[in-house]
Amino acid sequence: MSVYVIADPHLSFRAEKPMDVFKGWHNHVERFRQAWLTAVRPEDTVVLPGDISWAMRLEEAAEDLRFLNGLPGTKVLGKGNHDLWWQTMRKLEAFAAAEELTTLRFLFNNAYLVEGIAVCGTRGWFLDAAGAQDEKIIQREAGRLRLSLEAGRRLGGMPVVFLHYPPIMDGFRCAPLMDVLHEYGVAHCYFGHIHGDRRPQLGGYTAEGIRFSLVSADYLDFAPKKVEIAAP
Repeated sequence: MSVYVIADPHLSFRAEKPMDVFKGWHNHVERFRQAWLTAVRPEDTVVLPGDISWAMRLEEAAEDLRFLNGLPGTKVLGKGNHDLWWQTMRKLEAFAAAEELTTLRFLFNNAYLVEGIAVCGTRGWFLDAAGAQDEKIIQREAGRLRLSLEAGRRLGGMPVVFLHYPPIMDGFRCAPLMDVLHEYGVAHCYFGHIHGDRRPQLGGYTAEGIRFSLVSADYLDFAPKKVEIAAP
């Protein structure tokens, strides 16, 4: 069994949000599907850290979620800045049960143990945010990350963090999130959100002893990336 990761599929089967207007996103859903079918087996797990669907409400995201549910493997979904359909864990799980979305899991103040990896994470927030409201959101996200890592610690395994936003990049540093990563001894962190930036180094760079990797769908050419843990 293997663990894969890919962020930002930006599905829109119900929403009027065509991604073809952006460079490199032509026919992206079919490319995403074919790459997934090539790489992922039914016994594998794929983490999707955010920007899953353009839907505004949970009911509107049903078709996008059904699409993911029908792909091989177990999927662990995280929240991104565009996932306005996201609800409480109780509502998400109830909806998944009602829709028989049996291969979907939600990463929200919790963790999952997969192949010796404690899958942890939260959304995070903009690196350059500076307002008072932003600070409240960042502190809340740091608290959610701590809850997730606490859950992961109870499960055992190596803590690996999956965020939507990068917590450190290009001279910007989100201190509350970085502090939590250091507190729990996290050595590997995957993130999405960044689009149109093809710099090779973003696929794997080390900052403050932590290995960071960009896994947005367009950066990965829409192919899930295998999570291979090595020394940072």
